[in-house]
Amino acid sequence: MDYYPRIIELKMDKWMPRKQFLILKGPRQAGKTSLLHHLKEEYGGYYVTLEDEDQLDTFENSPKEFAERFISKNKRNYLFLDEAQYSKKAGKNLKLIYDLFSDRLKIVATGSGSFDIKVQIGKSLVGRATYFELFPLRFEELLTWKAKELHPFFVRWRRNVLNFILGGGDFNEKIVFKRELESLLSKYIVYGGFPEVAKQNDYDVKKELLRNLALTYLEKDVFFFLNVRELEKFRRLLHYLSLALGSMFEFSSVTKEMRMDYRTVEEYVSILINTYIVDMLAPFYKNRASELRKAKKVYFVDTGLRNSILNNFLPLQDRTDAGILLENFILNELKFYGFDVKYWRTTSKAEVDFVIQLSDELIPVEVKGSAKPSRGFYSFLDSYRPKRALVFGNTEPDVEIAGSTKVLYLPYFTI
Repeated sequence: MDYYPRIIELKMDKWMPRKQFLILKGPRQAGKTSLLHHLKEEYGGYYVTLEDEDQLDTFENSPKEFAERFISKNKRNYLFLDEAQYSKKAGKNLKLIYDLFSDRLKIVATGSGSFDIKVQIGKSLVGRATYFELFPLRFEELLTWKAKELHPFFVRWRRNVLNFILGGGDFNEKIVFKRELESLLSKYIVYGGFPEVAKQNDYDVKKELLRNLALTYLEKDVFFFLNVRELEKFRRLLHYLSLALGSMFEFSSVTKEMRMDYRTVEEYVSILINTYIVDMLAPFYKNRASELRKAKKVYFVDTGLRNSILNNFLPLQDRTDAGILLENFILNELKFYGFDVKYWRTTSKAEVDFVIQLSDELIPVEVKGSAKPSRGFYSFLDSYRPKRALVFGNTEPDVEIAGSTKVLYLPYFTI
């Protein structure tokens, strides 16, 4: 089986020798099954999917015997358990197996986005499991798949960017192969990072895979697992959120516009967040009465899925929503690196796209085309006097000193 590497492997490898079970969560078709098969090849052991009704029945009704089948004497064994969301008893039974056999059996279990909502596995496995999230491909992973020879350049650029964010280091790298990287980024943003989609070179196949993914998500995760019976309402809200990308989400106005009651909208949004479809970005405020405190902004975990929902696969350079899609891309990358990210906006509508909150510092981040940042960006600099700020755009690396702030300008693809 051809296998394409994922960044998460490096994190999981460190935990494979440990006693705790590993729980791998993430959106449907993000590559969890492929990763399990790869780990089985690397570590040995057994692969089982609970989509198999016979395996599911034994796991649910005879968990002790289920586990004993995969245990050999005088040896630590690995069981790679896929599609655990099919079992309503997953948390309870994995706890029992851990308590009885964790010295001899290591389980790595996966579940789709509906996993923790319905099964609530975390309540049963406190202290017994370590959790990982597998998302669609990051841009770096796409490079390793599609243009491996460009990856070393990206790694150096990213190292410089992270050094700047964390400590103010300079960006000393020359930008090369810019057009090729911009083309790769454009396709990545339009079609997203779901692995099977990314592997394809035929754009019609990419579109069909994304449409099928959206349909499967609605039929399996939403209707079957989460028991949402009014699928048309759910679908309309998903379409609404796709159009509202990058906008502030006010529950009261949405309920009026969509003619849905508040609790339904709240429930559906919660499902979309917990099944890794939508991300809601909270505002940053620091006890200032003029700054908004409640409304969150709407973004998507994968822009390709969002574009599929709208049936809009125009190239990035021809899109009216190109700016907000690039903004969504930058946000996803910043959050992937573990940064605490908010947005900033005042009642007078001064705005900054993102604010990274470090332990004792704030770093504003703007996503622009070729234009300079907005007045809101400089208003933030005047108000908070950060040491550093970032502006991503269609630009060459450059540095501006604005008051006491060092502003670094970079191309989008360097993050």
